[in-house]
Amino acid sequence: MQTGKFRGFEVEVHTPGIAVITFNRPERLNGTTQPMKRDLIEMLTQAQMDDAVRVVVFTGSGRAFCAGDDISGRDVNYGDAQALVPDIPRGHAVPIGTYDGLRTLSQPVNLAIRNLDKLSIAAMNGVAIQTGFSLALSCDFRIASTEARMGMGTLRFGLLPDEGGQFLVVQMLGVARAMDFLMRNRIVSAEEALGLGLVHEVTLPGELMNHTLELARELANGPQVAMRLLKRLVYSSAEMTFHQALDDIASKTAISDHHPDSREGVAAFREKRAPRFNQWLEA
Repeated sequence: MQTGKFRGFEVEVHTPGIAVITFNRPERLNGTTQPMKRDLIEMLTQAQMDDAVRVVVFTGSGRAFCAGDDISGRDVNYGDAQALVPDIPRGHAVPIGTYDGLRTLSQPVNLAIRNLDKLSIAAMNGVAIQTGFSLALSCDFRIASTEARMGMGTLRFGLLPDEGGQFLVVQMLGVARAMDFLMRNRIVSAEEALGLGLVHEVTLPGELMNHTLELARELANGPQVAMRLLKRLVYSSAEMTFHQALDDIASKTAISDHHPDSREGVAAFREKRAPRFNQWLEA
């Protein structure tokens, strides 16, 4: 997985295999652009295919996690940032262009996060609106600073949460509370979000990344194959019948039961010691 500065974000990798993606346009509240989204998709593809990457963390710089799409209309100067993929023409001039743009450029970011076999964490340092909020909800874990505020906020512009936000909010809150949250255009504090179940933990601003990296290391040191399979099982179970879920876990158990991590786990239990998982990654 590449590291360095890219269009709208930068990437670092911490031991053991924790990729930290930081949105780095604080002057625009880390608003997203088409080039940024396309480069994010490429970076997530690299993370998916790189066995050395175990956990992906998203966070922001300045006072925002990500305040949605950058709709200022300004040309963006990315400085010395690398471009991972070339620009393509904008496509919102006509209705079919908007449809194609959403399906091809915007929605695939959140789909790529949800489709990652590796676990993901959103370290929500500040404001997370629309695109930024949907991105955070696409992650597997969310830790919020007490300074964070979050919501869709699209109705203030007469727009829709068009990057999957409506699905993700319903999944988190259920239909009744999602209706209230979305139709009343609610922007909630970190503590309110914790009460609603939108985030897993709230920390002081200065402790956010320490808490996030502590969780990331815990996840990264777990048995990666079983955890990646279990992530898929959790999400698929939300949309399957019980019988389908049983068949799904049986097929994945056929992989995990024969993996070196399971043999190590059983041996460690018998020998009354801590297991040393992921030796296959160190070979």
